[in-house]
Amino acid sequence: MDRRQKRTRTAIFNAFINLLSTKNYNNITVADVIELANVGRATFYSHFETKDYLLKELCNELFEHVFSVENCLVDAYIFTCKEKDTMFLHLIKHIKKNDNNIAKLLSCKNNELFLEYFKVEVKKLILANKNNFSNEKPKFIPEEFWLNHLTNTFIETIKWWIDNGMIESPETITEYFYKIVGIKKQVQ
Repeated sequence: MDRRQKRTRTAIFNAFINLLSTKNYNNITVADVIELANVGRATFYSHFETKDYLLKELCNELFEHVFSVENCLVDAYIFTCKEKDTMFLHLIKHIKKNDNNIAKLLSCKNNELFLEYFKVEVKKLILANKNNFSNEKPKFIPEEFWLNHLTNTFIETIKWWIDNGMIESPETITEYFYKIVGIKKQVQ
């Protein structure tokens, strides 16, 4: 993708994020995104098939960067970072900085679709690092139930933190989560 295409894609992402922070997802139209991004309809459709596809691609962009260790130091279209932290701390730092309104996406009233994508990625992260949890899954509990519990605990921790003004540092919130779910070593 050349620089012009990257700029266009970034403008569309930013317009969409801004709209999501102020309007219900179902009330956002492609025309709204096009107008705010200052791109033509054909340009929009050359990048995204539908508004739903735009949301999916936005989530992919966010999560590919945050949840992929090899991408942590790579500039993505909408994220830049130079630090290498544990996976959970890395994500929480982005939320604290409110990179690309990620905190708004997590806390807005129409965040169901975003949270579903977020939940899938957090669940993958936990599954890939399940050996780091000191509280092993009891044998009688189905793995899907255990994964769901840990995933929702992380998401609710983040929501609580955002709702309470993100006063605690990312390191403190990460430590809270680690203590609650029993992580014995840092999740990379």
